[in-house]
Amino acid sequence: MKNTTQKFKHVDYLWDKKRAAALGDDQVALFLYRSNILGADLRITNYGGGNTSCKTVEKDPLTNEDVEIMWIKGSGGDIGTLTKAGIAGLYTERLRDLKKVYGGLEDEDRMVGLFNHCIYDLDSKAPSIDTPLHGLLPFKHIDHLHPDALIAVAAAKDSEKVTKEIWGDTMGWVPWQRPGFDLGLQLEKCLNDNPGIRGIVLGSHGLFTWGDTSYESYVNSLEVIEMASEYIEKKIKEKGSVFGGQKVKSLPKAERLEKAALLMPMLRGLCSSEARMIGHFNDNDVVLEYINSNDLERLAPMGTSCPDHFLRTKIQPLVLDLGTEADINDTEEILKKLKPSFEKYRQEYKDYYETCKKDNSPAIRDTNPVIIIYPGVGMFSFAKNKQTTRVANEFYVNAINVMRGAEAMTAYTSLPRQEAFDIEYWLLEEAKLSRMPKEKPLSRKIALVTGAGGGIGKAIADKLAAEGANIVLTDIAEDRLKEAIATYPSDTASYAICDVTKSESITAAYKKACLDFGGVDIIVHSAGLAISKPLEDTTDKDWDILQNVLVKGQFDLAKQAVAIMRQQNLGGDIIHIASKNGLVSGPNNVAYGTAKAAQQHMTRLLAAELGGDHIRVNTVNPDGVIVGSKIWEGDWAEGRAKAYGISVEELPAHYAKRNLLNEIIYPKDIANGVFAFVGVLDKSTGNIINVDGGMANAFVR
Repeated sequence: MKNTTQKFKHVDYLWDKKRAAALGDDQVALFLYRSNILGADLRITNYGGGNTSCKTVEKDPLTNEDVEIMWIKGSGGDIGTLTKAGIAGLYTERLRDLKKVYGGLEDEDRMVGLFNHCIYDLDSKAPSIDTPLHGLLPFKHIDHLHPDALIAVAAAKDSEKVTKEIWGDTMGWVPWQRPGFDLGLQLEKCLNDNPGIRGIVLGSHGLFTWGDTSYESYVNSLEVIEMASEYIEKKIKEKGSVFGGQKVKSLPKAERLEKAALLMPMLRGLCSSEARMIGHFNDNDVVLEYINSNDLERLAPMGTSCPDHFLRTKIQPLVLDLGTEADINDTEEILKKLKPSFEKYRQEYKDYYETCKKDNSPAIRDTNPVIIIYPGVGMFSFAKNKQTTRVANEFYVNAINVMRGAEAMTAYTSLPRQEAFDIEYWLLEEAKLSRMPKEKPLSRKIALVTGAGGGIGKAIADKLAAEGANIVLTDIAEDRLKEAIATYPSDTASYAICDVTKSESITAAYKKACLDFGGVDIIVHSAGLAISKPLEDTTDKDWDILQNVLVKGQFDLAKQAVAIMRQQNLGGDIIHIASKNGLVSGPNNVAYGTAKAAQQHMTRLLAAELGGDHIRVNTVNPDGVIVGSKIWEGDWAEGRAKAYGISVEELPAHYAKRNLLNEIIYPKDIANGVFAFVGVLDKSTGNIINVDGGMANAFVR
């Protein structure tokens, strides 16, 4: 192994000597640093995949003697984002002593429980199933990774022979076996039989490499991956083409995105037959090469090989037989073609479960596909949230790379169905799923909020996101949108510039929502403006802009949203932010009050029409939201102050004192009103919630 700073062609060399030096001799810190930079390169391992460890000497708090402790990524963690809080610390010797009580393959599940008896650090994360694989090897630093190139070697026909051809006697090889204590014993035996090797290839699974220091382990891992990658590249050049060459020609980029956006709600609705799902779309070059190939028909049904892949992607994808010439605008005709494909997939998954299940197998899970392939267009994925569906999509890209490499070397092989089932429905995997945090009230839902660049709209978006929804922020000002989007975690929100007075702009915003998340469930029309003038001063321009933004914009938003919601067949919520002024006849307010009244009555009309689609339409009426509201930044404040015979500075106190509760109303209070409709009052439609501190003249009679 070379002590090197060389640049690798197929992986990123990210070791920063200065940063590592700043960590000194803290081996745990260096192990975490190594883990993070390994996890930063998706060619090395994907989100949540792989495992890393280090061993240090610590003082036993019970004996005050020096003991060896193994620090390892805990169950369910991600090496790319791993911190001290996400690792487990175990007595290495106690872990190795478990060999004395191990009862064979039937004893695997019990052994996982015994890992807890080996805990040294009482703040440890639950030890993962990979713990004995690291603990039974003697090395100070160990990397267990899932690089595409290595899984290609592991999944290739004659994998052991290919391993020998690439690395000679410097790498060991063990056949496929489900992760667990016995696999740890097999790694230990492989090392004892082949002293001096630099790593081990796990058949159909991945790679183990190591080193005496964190840096040596890191470089060793990169060098082994680089050698496999170079070998595969050479074989692809020799072969001349991969996947049997092109069968289907891709549509141009713009047409692919157009079809994907139109198709997404239909696919989402079908994938959500058991539980609502969030979508992701990918049409990169790697995906297109595979899905347009002659070998797609042969390879796709074989399924993925690495357990980390199929646990997230299901054992195989659904391939659509629509043809690139299909008119996706013809919803009825497209659904007529799609439904039988989904029914067939669900039945095949049920057959897989019934054929492979055991007496103690967990109940069958959602039978819908996670990965959906549309040759010529791209690849869709659907899962419980955006991160999960994006990661599933990335994992299938890894699987494509594995297939390419294996086919170039010899031929791709997948796990037998029973082996795959035993991983997918492993009781330990079920236990891991049961430990997942409870989903929030609006999880799996997608909300589009107009006027979300600030003020009431931003507060509404914040509340919906906090309750679990994916958010599409829209506004006419991109600078406000960019500032707003930066306040959300990744994978939870996106934005679209949208002028609600222009139908084509609304269409573009909905297409963004469909491409980014799969469709839309909640529409909140919060975009607005306020003009306060006496009748004689109100111009046609004043009248028209209020009608266009508040009324026509609301109409067009609802019309286009309903078309998408009907394609999904999941119901939905439309919330209109109107005003107390639509109920109360105040002075100097003819244009604004009329527009707000129109918004309120449109709500009732739409609620009456859309109830059969389970689309609920409701209104939230703010009043006196001065602090944090954008409409009070202009002439409206001066107009209202003039109407009440007070100064602008006196307005907040005036509005607070005039309501029954004597409360100042904030944007977050309006957001709570919206949440009441979409998160609590799920059997309410055609209704109004006044968020005004109590205004008797606005009581709905």
